[in-house]
Amino acid sequence: MPGHFEPLPDGGAAVALDEVEISIIRSLAVQLLELIGPGPAEDAPDDPLAELFAEGPSEPPSDPVLRRLFPDAYGGPDVEASSPEQAEEQRAYSSEFRRFTENDLRAGKRENALVVIRCLDALTTAGDGGAVLKLSVPESGSWLRTLNDLRLAIGARLDVVDEEDTDLLYRLPDEDPRKPMVMAYLWLGGLQETLVETLMS
Repeated sequence: MPGHFEPLPDGGAAVALDEVEISIIRSLAVQLLELIGPGPAEDAPDDPLAELFAEGPSEPPSDPVLRRLFPDAYGGPDVEASSPEQAEEQRAYSSEFRRFTENDLRAGKRENALVVIRCLDALTTAGDGGAVLKLSVPESGSWLRTLNDLRLAIGARLDVVDEEDTDLLYRLPDEDPRKPMVMAYLWLGGLQETLVETLMS
């Protein structure tokens, strides 16, 4: 079990984590929450009905990590339009889609990250500081989505776009200042992969 998820009889998943691993995941999840920002309920708690129909932003975020977490639904920088008119149409569609979906997407990502933090905070560690994390099926889903978001966020900071970029990360020298971030990126990828395999088994 060390370092990878294994199935539980109830359909959930379990993984053994040491004290450092617990600290790293929790810290990254907290940073993700801070990056995503407060929810509408924290900004305007007076009228829950108004919150339900509140419109979100219409422009993509300026932060490259947030752009990776909340990409354009239509077109985007990686999709070539056949004409300026088509590019303008794609921007308009993306803007409209973003206005009515981004708040919900942000709320979902916040809730998933909070599940990760609560699960880690509820752990009872052994004498060596390690613990076995046992997740229910719903918790496993939240963990899977948060691990994916964390990898997208770190990948954006490392300018990872495709598999070729990932291959280059393996060859970074130890003295490269990006090395700790790369190690976290690859480790989270391994956790994510074994969690997917566990939930599909």
